[in-house]
Order: sequence, then C-alpha cells, then structure tokens
Amino acid sequence: MAGRIATRSFGTIKRWARYTQKPSLRALSTNPGTETVSDASNPGMCFELNDEQKEYQQLARKFAREEIVPKAAEYDRTGEYPVDIIKKAWDIGLINTHIPAEFGGPGLGILDACVITEEMAYGCTGIQTAIEANSLGQMPVILAGNEAQKKKYLGRMMEEALMCAYCVTEPGAGSDVAGIKTRAEKKGDNYIINGQKMWITNGGHANWYFVLARTSADPKTSASKAFTGFIVDRDTPGLTPGRKEMNMGQRCSDTRGITFEDVVVPKENVLIEEGAGFKIAMGAFDKTRPAVAAGAVGLAQRALDEATRYALERKTMGKPIAQHQAVAFMLAEMAMGIEASRLMTLKSGYEIDNGRRNTYYASIAKAMAGDVANKCATDAVQIFGGNGFNSEYPVEKLMREIGRASCRERV
Repeated sequence: MAGRIATRSFGTIKRWARYTQKPSLRALSTNPGTETVSDASNPGMCFELNDEQKEYQQLARKFAREEIVPKAAEYDRTGEYPVDIIKKAWDIGLINTHIPAEFGGPGLGILDACVITEEMAYGCTGIQTAIEANSLGQMPVILAGNEAQKKKYLGRMMEEALMCAYCVTEPGAGSDVAGIKTRAEKKGDNYIINGQKMWITNGGHANWYFVLARTSADPKTSASKAFTGFIVDRDTPGLTPGRKEMNMGQRCSDTRGITFEDVVVPKENVLIEEGAGFKIAMGAFDKTRPAVAAGAVGLAQRALDEATRYALERKTMGKPIAQHQAVAFMLAEMAMGIEASRLMTLKSGYEIDNGRRNTYYASIAKAMAGDVANKCATDAVQIFGGNGFNSEYPVEKLMREIGRASCRERV
C-alpha cells in the first residue's frame, strides 16, 4: 500500500513539474527570458545576512545609538543640518555605500544599503534622509555616467564629506515626472537650463545636482524621449537654492526649492545622450526605493521598542499596561507589520542585486513599509497616552516624521 502511494505521489509530482513548465504559467513578475533555472549548486532560500552585512549592521546600529539618538531631538527642535554627524558617518564609511570600488567607494549592494539604512533611521529619519539622499543623487551617475563623469563626480565624494542632490520634483510635478516644465535648450556646445525645482533634499548643501529637464520643444514627444539628465555643479552661475523649508517632521534634513536662470551646462555633463533622462531617472528609483522602505522599517522598529519599554514600565490597575489585552494586541500587530515589511524590503534589494528588475517588489515594499510605520507610530503615541503628545517623550517625533516617508521619494 505504501509503495502504491509513493508511486502515485511521484507520478503526480512529475505531472505537476511538466505542467508548471508551460510558458503560460510564467510568473507575472518575471520578464520573458529572465526566468531563473534551478541548479543543484543553488543552496535555496536563506534568510541569514552574511558576515560582512552583519558587520555593517552592527556598525550602523552602534553609530545610531551612540551618535544619532542622543542628538536627534535637538536637531529636530532647531532644524539645524547635522553636519557633525554626517562627517562622522563619512569617516567610518556609512555614506556613499553605492559608489563602485574603482572610484574609491565600497561598492555595496542595495540589500546592504537597506540593512544600514534601517539602523540609521532607527536613530532619526531626518538625519538618515540627509545621509541617504546622497545615494539617490549619485545613482543616475552610477547607472549612466561615463568614465570621466564618474571619476569627477563620484571620486570627489570619497575625498571629503560632500553632499549631492536629486533635482527632479517641481511645484507642479511630483510623482508625475512626465509633467516637468524645467527646460534645457541647446546652444552650441552648451545647454541653457531655466526652471524651478521644489522639495529638493540636500538642496542647500549639495556640491552638485542631478537635474532632469525637458529638451524637446514638441509637447507631443513621449516622456521616454523628451527629457535629458544633466550633472550641474552647485557654483554654476544662475543656480539659486531657495529658503530652507520647515516641515512637520525630519526637520534637520535640508529641503529647498532650486531656481535655474540661464544656467549654462556643458554638453560633457549630459548623461548618456539627449532624450535619455526619463529612463535614467526611473532606473534610479529601482535602486533607491528599497532604502526608502528600509527607513520606514527603522522608524517602525523604534516605535515598537519605545512603546514596549513604556508599556512594561507604566502601570494601571496594579499591573504593567503591556499585560492589558488591548495594549498587548497593539504591540503584537506592530511586530507583525514590521517583520513582514522588513522581509519585503530585503527581497526588493535582493532582486535588483541579482540582476532582476525589482520595480514590482520595491513598490510593494515602499508602500507597505510606509503604511506599517505610520500605524506603528500612531499606536505608539496611543500607548503612551497623554505623554505621547508631549515632546519630552520620543514618539510624537516619530509620528510627525513618518508622514513624509509614506508619501515621498527623496527628490
């Protein structure tokens, strides 16, 4: 009997294997021709960080707890740009992690960056945003820059603690990148840029900017051909950062408008070629969106830790409030959301590191992690009760900061 069951089961497995090999059942998230083939040398699924990733995680965790957490509230209160923390982070290699080794950087992957970013965001998402914004500004150059551009603009980032910025969003064009109005007109060997950008992180402290501008005069030209990506130096005449915006949260990250008035940019600073800008800008998001999700996970974890600590100390009716079912359920739901969003974030980084387009997973990770962090911060304030509304306690800051993480890319 057992033998017949085993034979039947094996036959079923073989039929299922033949069935699932049909092209019509290709996973929706897989591009044709990119399907992975199972291999005897593949050890299968593993949820363990490697030794190098664990070292970076511990380094970032120690830095966040010792350097960021003690100063975060003061930076939030004053809105001062965290220059001293940025310099210390640069000294120990926690900034510019994506820059390739041939240009002086560590050449870390996206998953590596997610591990680091979560720990930094645990300390303060405002400081983490200022630090991680460098990666977004650099990514178009990493992806599309030629040898000379990479050497000039990435190389200098490894020589001293400089910042850069991703200059795309405009007053009337945020998520609708195709609605950008900033224009670049070619004159001889130069381009003349005119327009207004808005909500640019590191806008007032950047040494250089990645700028997306329309180069096609024809309004019917498709987005994939209408825009061009430029590298623009901060000291270029006609480039003027506006006032620092005082936002609800992440106050120490520098957010400004940038005005371009007859800004002359040499053709040598065009990335790839005229008309390639939109694809470059969108390609950068696949690399940087996982880190946005990781930042939200870090904030959510901080909210859970603070709420748990408080719930174990605060007593009502003769016992810690953590022992009341209503509070215990809130903490449990926070933990469930964090674990799920963390795994989704790491998967989105893993996919792009292994050469597969991750737009689907990165979008899920960013949306999910933002929503989870929003709920965790809100629940943490509720668990703190009246104290959660007071700035002497840490959770009101978390609640103010998560609004930005759940609705933006750092642009």
